[in-house]
Amino acid sequence: MRMLNKTRSLMLISLLSVFVWLPCICNASETETEGSLITVPVSSELADNPAISYLGPQGTYTEEAAQSFFQTGEFIPKESVPDAIADVMEGTADYAVIPQENTLGGAVTDYLDALIAKQDVYVVGEVVLPISQTLMALPGAAIDDIKTVCSHAQGIAQSAEWRKEHLPDAVTQEMDSTAAAARYVSESGDKTIAAVAAPGAAKLYGLSVLAENVQITDANKTRFYVLSSSRLKEEGQTNAVYVVSCEANRIDDIIVAIHDSGLELVTIHDRPEGSRLGTYNYVIELEDPSGLSDDVLSELDAISEAQFRGSFRVMNVGAE
Repeated sequence: MRMLNKTRSLMLISLLSVFVWLPCICNASETETEGSLITVPVSSELADNPAISYLGPQGTYTEEAAQSFFQTGEFIPKESVPDAIADVMEGTADYAVIPQENTLGGAVTDYLDALIAKQDVYVVGEVVLPISQTLMALPGAAIDDIKTVCSHAQGIAQSAEWRKEHLPDAVTQEMDSTAAAARYVSESGDKTIAAVAAPGAAKLYGLSVLAENVQITDANKTRFYVLSSSRLKEEGQTNAVYVVSCEANRIDDIIVAIHDSGLELVTIHDRPEGSRLGTYNYVIELEDPSGLSDDVLSELDAISEAQFRGSFRVMNVGAE
């Protein structure tokens, strides 16, 4: 493996220090919803009254993200993220909304894999949503009754510290989504089972709230991607996503090229490429708060390993 010189190494370390999400709220209009500021992306290219597929059932955070972004349209709950993406590919839906990354749980790797696998799907929007996890059970149940806690893998991870303190003996059961967990508890008739889900799921499925804010931190947020079969073409978008397929010892060159183009890294995730060890698919999100230009994107398009997967603006729900 070739060695980076000292200057190049220091540059790479500096660049890696920005691998945190920094949602942008430039070039957007603002509306008030239930006391929280929602920064609304403005794009004339988004369809009017669209059909939107999302990870269901009703009551998921993905549904909340989809409704925050589009506000009006036909919202179609799906059993899985691949099913939601398939709707877009087949023309059944105009858009799909999928979770991408959480403050506490990190990248949702299965969903990244689903995005990587579909080369003709583009990111046309992003929603950053505050996540407040709630423990809920059948009416009449108490915390001391709970022996099993079910949720999506992210909900289980995000509530780990709270459960360690308050439900140390309870086992966990992974479900397809937080709302699926709430529905399962509702249909189980078992007061020893609880779900970790969005607060609205309790009302939707007739459950009682046993504890609020069971996530590790109040800074808990999830990033969602809005997908379409067509890319946005207008200039002035602030963020872009590329999928870069290369050997691990090549990624430093690409990171330096991104830096030299004047863009900032928002986030980067690696997934196995699948053909040989040491080769990965990197999902890279970039940002220029002043707006991405076609010239800059053309520079990145010239990188043979980089595949453009969309440019967009970011909606930051609850921003102040």
